[in-house]
Amino acid sequence: MKVLAINGSPRKEGNTAGMLNTVLQVCKEAGHDTQLFQAGGRAVHGCTACGSCGTNKGKCAIDDWINELYPLMKTADAIVIGSPTYFSDLTPETKAVIDRTGFMSRRDDNAFSRKIGAAVSAVRRAGGIHTLDSIQHMFLICDMIVPGSSYWNMSLSRDIGDYENDQEGLRTMTRLGENISWLLKLIQAE
Repeated sequence: MKVLAINGSPRKEGNTAGMLNTVLQVCKEAGHDTQLFQAGGRAVHGCTACGSCGTNKGKCAIDDWINELYPLMKTADAIVIGSPTYFSDLTPETKAVIDRTGFMSRRDDNAFSRKIGAAVSAVRRAGGIHTLDSIQHMFLICDMIVPGSSYWNMSLSRDIGDYENDQEGLRTMTRLGENISWLLKLIQAE
């Protein structure tokens, strides 16, 4: 089964990427195909509510990398979206992913229905719960299954490399990967 992680941080090798890679490594060790997609730091446009995704199932009228990402999300069995916390919320790139692919999936026969969706966030001190909620709202409205972990899916990490020293964050991401793998095996057995 396929696990796709989307890094909404402009830092390709920052704390959010470290968190996502921990989850992916656990899933890979459990025998799943894994992929990390770099969204943060790439120019993107927000949803314009034009409605063309309803006519052009699986394709947005805005011609950018979201049209490259959507098919990856559609074929994944689990989607993990990560964003650092910016002013108690997610990055603009992450918001564009949520709004545009969320609409696309709902207009494409609810393509994300019953997929697994998990959110992770790197946070300096506070605001990470709101970031997680913002991402998870997309999963819930798209009829997805949202696993938990041993704590909130975040790491108290500001400077690059802080995540590797956050023992609780490492344990939380490891357990999240285990829970995703466990759910995938249950889904596969049906």
